[in-house]
Amino acid sequence: MVLLQQIDRDKLPEHVAIIMDGNGRWAKEKGNMRIFGHKNGVSAVRDVVEGAVELGIKYLTLYAFSTENWNRPKLEVSALMELMVSTMSSETRKLMDNGIRLNAIGDLTSLPQKVYKKLQVSMAETSNNKGLTLTLALSYSSRWEITNAVRQLVQKVEHGELKSEEINEQLVSANLNTAEMPDPELMIRTGGEFRISNYLLWQLAYAELYFTPKLWPDFRKEDLFHAVIDYQKRERRFGMISEQLN
Repeated sequence: MVLLQQIDRDKLPEHVAIIMDGNGRWAKEKGNMRIFGHKNGVSAVRDVVEGAVELGIKYLTLYAFSTENWNRPKLEVSALMELMVSTMSSETRKLMDNGIRLNAIGDLTSLPQKVYKKLQVSMAETSNNKGLTLTLALSYSSRWEITNAVRQLVQKVEHGELKSEEINEQLVSANLNTAEMPDPELMIRTGGEFRISNYLLWQLAYAELYFTPKLWPDFRKEDLFHAVIDYQKRERRFGMISEQLN
């Protein structure tokens, strides 16, 4: 593939985060209910995961369901939860075959018991895989995550396990849901919106942001490759100037 030849394998983002936006609009454009878009979005997930494996990306995190999404119509939320269960059941074998480890972040205990149990089973089955770590952000919001981290640190101070002056960026990061993975270097959002919607606010501090008008069900591995190529053209300065990098 010509696109793959344009990608420098020595300059890959180690961690790519994606906001999968546009399922409902995609379905509406086709005269269908919103859940039709979510079902077709599964094909996009499958293809993008395959593309991430082909590239050798180590971490891929997908914003699957936010805490705010609980406010959507009950019928849509219920259908989404059932879709998650059926998808995990059908995809776990493929994850195993490709050495992919399934992970999840968010307020997982707020998920329906059926979804939570299936998620735990799939994560356990894939826990020893050494390839791509695929993380689903479920019932997740970054403000919830940061608030939770602050609460944990305060409790440690109150119990005498930690002094307040010892709290630094590393300690905050260590108390986030993503403590075991590096921060994303590239964040992709589909659907044409230009915001990050309460997603990985702390972790995205120095990520390159890539926005595309393509709706999620139409997004494919080639689109991921285009985003990585765009990422590799950017100069990542981390507060320095170009001359310092050169």
